[in-house]
Amino acid sequence: QVQLVESGGGLVQAGGSLRLSCAASGRTFSRYVMGWFRQAPRKEREFVSAVSWSGASTTYADSVKGRFTISRDNAKNTVYLQMNSLKPEDTAVYYCAADYAYDGSAYYTHQYEYNYWGQGTQVTASS
Repeated sequence: QVQLVESGGGLVQAGGSLRLSCAASGRTFSRYVMGWFRQAPRKEREFVSAVSWSGASTTYADSVKGRFTISRDNAKNTVYLQMNSLKPEDTAVYYCAADYAYDGSAYYTHQYEYNYWGQGTQVTASS
């Protein structure tokens, strides 16, 4: 079992930055793919970014590429999402997700590939 707790959300002006953190419990965090998803009001939850358990492979949605950076610290059981140049359209509840992978270079981009989810943290970028 893995429990995930997100933090770091808040209100920021457009163009500003935030760093989200997701702290995970569990002994095998270092073997879990970690992902970030977001859900804006009246919209479907969408993929944002993911990182392999080795940290060697990362992927991003086109809408955040070049502005967001995902990273992880396996010693701290924590994954981060650095968000720069925030736009009003980035406003959403951001969710951390995790699931096991055998391959250290694998990552997942679909919600159904993740069995563990956090409660979410609100990010608001005002214009």
